[in-house]
Amino acid sequence: MIKKGVLSLLLMGLSCFLSLEVLAAANSLEGDGSVKVTGSERTDPVDPEKPGEPVDPGEGPSTEGPLRMDFISSLRFGEATITKSDRQYYALAQQFYDETEPRGSYVQITDQRGDVSGWSLQVKQTHQFTNPVIQNVAEQDLKGAVLSLDKGWANTNGTSQAPVVSRETIKLNEIDAAYDVAKAATGSGKGIWTIAFGASGTNEDNQENTLAPVLDDRGKSVSDELYKKPAYSNSAISLSVPDSTKIYPVQYQTELTWILAELP
Repeated sequence: MIKKGVLSLLLMGLSCFLSLEVLAAANSLEGDGSVKVTGSERTDPVDPEKPGEPVDPGEGPSTEGPLRMDFISSLRFGEATITKSDRQYYALAQQFYDETEPRGSYVQITDQRGDVSGWSLQVKQTHQFTNPVIQNVAEQDLKGAVLSLDKGWANTNGTSQAPVVSRETIKLNEIDAAYDVAKAATGSGKGIWTIAFGASGTNEDNQENTLAPVLDDRGKSVSDELYKKPAYSNSAISLSVPDSTKIYPVQYQTELTWILAELP
C-alpha cells in the first residue's frame, strides 16, 4: 500500500525557498491463511530518545499495514543567507507541540507481523532540486546540490534485537539511486523502532549532540515559526550547494522516496 505525503524543506536566503516532497512506500503484506495476526492500524509518534513516551510532532506522512512507517520528520532549513561560498546549510531540529525538547529528525517504523523475518529501509532522491519557472532552462536545477543524512541510530522501548543502521554519511549524490539506511535481519526489528539522524545533548544513549540553538547576527534566539519555539539546527542533516551553481530567489522542489520492505 502506498500513501503520499508532503514534507517541507525550506532554505530561505532573501526569498529563496526549497521544498521537499516525500513519497513513503511499503510493501502490501498477506497472511498465509492459517494464522491471523492482529494489531493496531496506527502507532502514534514516540520520542526517538525516550521511545516509551508519546509525542506530538504534528502531521507527517505514514503508511499502513503490519509493517509500516508511522511518521517521517519534515525537513526544514529555516532562514539562511545565500553566499558565494561555503554553501552548506543545516536542517532545523525536530520540534513538538508539547513540552518535548528538540530532537534529531527521524523515521518511525512498526513491525507487527507474526514472524520476525526482518526488513530494510532505503531512501532515494528522484530528481535534483529544480524550478521550471526559471527562464534560463540551463539554470532551472541546483546542479550538484547534495542532501546528506548522518549520525543515524536506532532506538526502541521493546526487547527485540536492534536493526543495523548505517553509520556512514548518506550523501544523496546520485539521482534515483537507493541508499541503505537501516536493515533488520531475521529475528530483529520487531515492534516500534525509531531511526533518528542526530540527537540532543540530553540523550541517554551516548549519541553525539548535533543540535545547537539558531541565533541571529545579534546573538539572539531565532523562533521556529511552525512550532513557536526557539529554533535549533541539526548538523546531522545538511544541504550543500556548489559555489558555481546559480541560485535564484524562487522555490525549488525535489522528491525523496523512503522504501520500507520486508526481507525475502
